[in-house]
This record gives sequence, structure tokens and C-alpha cells, in this order.
Amino acid sequence: MSRIRSAASALDRRAFLAATGAAGAAAGLGLAFGGGERPAAAATPAPGPAPAAPVPVDAPAVPGVPYTRGTTLAGVATPRGTGYRRLAEGPAWQRLVRADLAGAHRGRQDRRTALASFVQFTDLHLVDVQSPLRYEYLRSETASAWRPQEALSVAGVVSLIERVNALPGGPATGAPLSFVMTTGDNTDNNSRLELGWFLTAMSGGRITPNSGDPRRYEGVQDSGLPLYWQPDRALRDADKQRGFPHLDGFLDAAIRTLHSPGLRMPWYSTVGNHDSLPGGCYAPGDPFFTSVATGERKLETLPADRAAQVWKAVRKGLDPKGADFKALLASQAKKARQVTPDERRAPFTRAEYLTAHLDPAHTGPGPHGHGYTAAHLDGDRLYYAFRISDDVLGISLDTTDPAGHYTGSVGAGQLAWLKRTLQDNERHANAHVMIFSHHTGRSMDNTRPDPSRPDERRHTGAELVDLLCAHPSVVAWINGHSHKNEIVPHPGFWEISTASHIDFPQLARVIELTDNHDGTLSLFTTLIESAAPARTDFADLSQTGLAALYRELSCNTPGARTDLAGAPADRNVELLLRRG
Repeated sequence: MSRIRSAASALDRRAFLAATGAAGAAAGLGLAFGGGERPAAAATPAPGPAPAAPVPVDAPAVPGVPYTRGTTLAGVATPRGTGYRRLAEGPAWQRLVRADLAGAHRGRQDRRTALASFVQFTDLHLVDVQSPLRYEYLRSETASAWRPQEALSVAGVVSLIERVNALPGGPATGAPLSFVMTTGDNTDNNSRLELGWFLTAMSGGRITPNSGDPRRYEGVQDSGLPLYWQPDRALRDADKQRGFPHLDGFLDAAIRTLHSPGLRMPWYSTVGNHDSLPGGCYAPGDPFFTSVATGERKLETLPADRAAQVWKAVRKGLDPKGADFKALLASQAKKARQVTPDERRAPFTRAEYLTAHLDPAHTGPGPHGHGYTAAHLDGDRLYYAFRISDDVLGISLDTTDPAGHYTGSVGAGQLAWLKRTLQDNERHANAHVMIFSHHTGRSMDNTRPDPSRPDERRHTGAELVDLLCAHPSVVAWINGHSHKNEIVPHPGFWEISTASHIDFPQLARVIELTDNHDGTLSLFTTLIESAAPARTDFADLSQTGLAALYRELSCNTPGARTDLAGAPADRNVELLLRRG
């Protein structure tokens, strides 16, 4: 069943989308279908059009819908036992219906029209674990400082790409998946090397997840320090005492060259704080951080009192420029390990981030620039609009505060652009709007002035929510950052936050928008895991075996949060909205 609109309306819509430079990820979705559900308890336009995206190739055949295979609707990797827990295929997460914002009318499954169908990746954190700029020595203070699975992040992301390539369409509608959006923290250390790994993984190619000495690993996992899991050593380190295995050959396998098939569909990029800021929290542009990252000294241990002091400053945003952090590294230089220097570890600038996306070598299935254009490079802007379908407009925001700290905000210029774009859409096209950002509304409370725009006011998540509520075209705000599944209703739209792909349970999300032709829309969200098997084999250090081990190690990370999967109403859901 197709949506019907007048020729004039269609012309206005096309003209607006062309004027905003909203390159088409998919057009004309008009698929009618049926489906089932289980009720839940209430719980200034971007310049210049970008090239049209290529049609996906070798897409699997679309099955009868709804379908479950390859999603958490069929089964979820689930821990067994106590101590070091092995994973196995566990019970499925069922789909629930949330009617917080609109009633669920009978028969809607027989009337629906698919308007959009795509995948969200977030917080991939492709990480160079050997970088001297990392602060693993804070592990005693926070589990996020160092995770036993981190050396396998590339293998894990490649397996996630393999999963998406194998999906035959939207699980609820069967509509072709038209693109993937990454909502930030694609890299971990704001490193040029990590950025190259990310772009190659997404677009396809060979990746060697190693830095420094090309012949061997040089990081905390061969340091002999009991603070870290030493997989190749007989040392009874702290993690082995918790049941972590001894794995001969693990580190050699972790730095072995991998091959990514790349996504078979177009993909778009949204920036996060770990992409923009050294360490994910320090103001960029300081040559000191470059000298540390590319240098030959790596600090691997720190007295407990100093570690507590540093983590307090990071957590509370007391040192956004990193002055105290620099003093710490200077004072501990003689205690740092000597490693092989590597210029590729240097932090990248905003211009280098854009230039890398615009490199034809990383275009893959498109679109060229993955949302960014040469005009964004000239204007030093990391936000843009793009066309999701004839009926849906996407808007990607830059919510990182360049003044430092890991919480976010948006500048007045960006907020004004967003307001104009929403107004112009409602005046000329009246397309449904989906907002993408890295930060959640609750994590946007950092209003330090941008050093390059000291007179520009910064705006919080609460202010952004108020703006989105004022525009009835907005149906969803899709983000990450929290590493947790959470879905929050706001007046008129849903805020959908998705778990990371570095912390357990390592998920991505398929999102589908439908018109129910009864005055309501439905947003279907379906969580997916990587293609790696749930059960691991410690003797299997192949690319697939490493991806499985990546997930199991993340499940056992000491001190990691256990609530990141969210409640059932934050996972596989149908979210209803009123629309005339």
C-alpha cells in the first residue's frame, strides 16, 4: 500500500530534499505487510546535494514477515554458571508494544506501509590497545579504562558487519535495509590509525590491528603486571584468579591481519566524543597529546591514590584541557615502559576526520563522504541532513563539546540550523524526521564555550528536547554514548538509545518506521548481535573465533555494569506515535 499525495506536494518535497542536500539512502518505500505483537505494560540547510547512494548488491531475499532469524527475537548469547561465565545461545527477547504516546489500534498490522528501514551502530570503540595515550592504569577505578576484550574490537566489528550483510530486510516489515548509521565513538583514542580501521571495516578491505612494532604486541597484556589479563603467560594475574583462561597465541592472533567484507549498503557517520577528543575527554589540538601518542613511552601502572585522583578529575570534568593529566604523565615518565613509536597514532583533527570520510578509497557502497561533503570541510561543520526515503528526513548532529569533557552540548549556530531545517521541512515537505546524535539528552550538560567560538552559547539536552517537541514532524531521536539500551518517550517523539558494541551484550539495532493508516505511526526496534557464535572455543583463534571470544570476554569484564541490556521495554519493541 502506497502513500498518496498531490503532485504539487510531491514536487515541494523533492525540491526541499534536494535543497537540503539530503542524499537519498532509499526512496519510495511503500511496502504493505502484516505482523504480530505482544502487548507491554505501560511503561540553514546543508549546502549542495550529495551524490545519490548506490543500490545495495547481493542483498538476501526478503522473507515472509515478521521474521526472527539472525536477531535477538530468535535467541541471545546468555552467560552460564558462576565465576568466569561461558556463553551459550539463550532465550529470545520478545517484541513488546509501547503505547505511551498513542493507542494501539486493532488491524494495523494489515494496513501498514513501510516508510524507512535501517540499522544503527553505536560506540564501536575500535581501539589501538598499544597506544601510549591510553590510561589503562585507571582500571582499578573504572572498568571502562581497560577491558580484557579490547584487543579484539576489530574482529568484533567485522563480525557485526557480516551479520548486517546477512539480514534479508527489516524483521518487522521485510522492507530492504537501506543504510547503516553509526552514532559516534567509532574510534576510541581519537587516533588516525583507529579512524583508518573504522573506515576500512565499514567500506571493506584488509586491517592489521597492530601499531608500533609490526612483529609483536607491545601493551599491557604482555607487561607481566598482575593488574591485567596476561593470556599468553603462566602468571596468575588478577583476571586468571577470576577464571580467565590461559590462551597460547592469543596476542599473535589479536594483531593478525583481518579482512572486512564491508557493508553491502550505504552508510552514514555521526561523530562522538571519543572521535573528537583525545582520550574521549580532553580538549583537542594540544601538541603534547600528539607527542605522547606517537612517542616511545607508555605508562602502564600508577599508585592507587594517584589513580583515584586522576579518575575523579575525569569523571567530574575538573580537567577538560588535560593540564593535570599532562603533569601526571610528565612526572611518571621515568616509570613508563619503552615501546616502538608510531606516527599513525597521532590524534586526528576535525578537518582530518572529514577528509578521511571524503577519501574515495573509503566510499565503499556510498554515499561519497558518508553524509559529509566538501562544503562541510570548508565550513568546519560535522552536522548535516540526508534523505532516508521520500517520506523521511534524517538529521545528524555533532554533540561533542570541543572545550573538553565527555558529556555534550550543541552550539547556538548548530541549534539555529536545526531549527531552520525543521521549519523548512514542515513548510515544504512535511517529511517525518529522525534525529541522530552521539549523546543522549541526559548526557548533554556540558556548556563550556567552544575555544574556536568563545562567544557562542552552548545548549543542553533539555533545550534540544524542547526544540524537538515543538516540531511535530520529529518522530525519533536515535543516539548512543550511555552504552545502555533505553527508550524514553517525549511529547511527540521517542528517544532511542542503544547499547555499545564493546561492552556486553554488544548489540546494534534495526529500526523500521511504518504508517499504520489509522492516525498512528509505529517505530519497530530490533536488537542484533554479531554473526559470531554464542559458544566459544578457546582453541579457535580464527577471525570468527576471536569475534566470539570478544563477546565472551566482555561478559566477564570485572566491574562492568550488568544493566546495559536495559529492560525488555528498551529492547525489541513497537513504539506507537500519533500522526494525522
